[in-house]
Amino acid sequence: MTRDTNLTRRRFTALTATAALSTALAGCSGSGGDAANAAEADGGDATTAESTAEPTTESGETTGADSGSGGGSAPQFDGWFDNVGNYDGVVDKTGNSTVTVTVGAQANGGAFGFGPAAVRVDSGTTVVWEWNGKGGSHNVAAADGSFESELAGSSGHTFEHTFEEAGTYRYACTPHETLGMKGAVVVE
Repeated sequence: MTRDTNLTRRRFTALTATAALSTALAGCSGSGGDAANAAEADGGDATTAESTAEPTTESGETTGADSGSGGGSAPQFDGWFDNVGNYDGVVDKTGNSTVTVTVGAQANGGAFGFGPAAVRVDSGTTVVWEWNGKGGSHNVAAADGSFESELAGSSGHTFEHTFEEAGTYRYACTPHETLGMKGAVVVE
């Protein structure tokens, strides 16, 4: 690699970190408008964006109502989503036999996200990851090694896994994990 490439990567990393920090600090303002504005910019509506955020108490603590796995206990992410730009809490998809997650969703300074980043499903649900063809080649690799797709970049490519046992399953795109391309499936 040349020195110019390294400087570009360093600048990209610094800009991504700055953008993530700015986003995090903007969320501290309590206006609630940032989620609505982001949703509208992505073609969604404010109701959808705000409804995926974890409910909190007046002190700002998570209530567990939207972040739990089985019986209301909180999923154990252990900092997994700390650098994930599009993590807005766990999206409840229980009651569905199949759930689709977009690979290459807009996040982390480009098309480097899973959309939604975290979903809650029932045991026996099949999660289908569908590539949108953006952001280069991606894969879906479980942190515990229990499932892994091939590396692909074409729109319409899919990978699926059926979750039979309750638990929290963390996964990432191997080439873009350091950028924050991570996700989780919480199985009840």
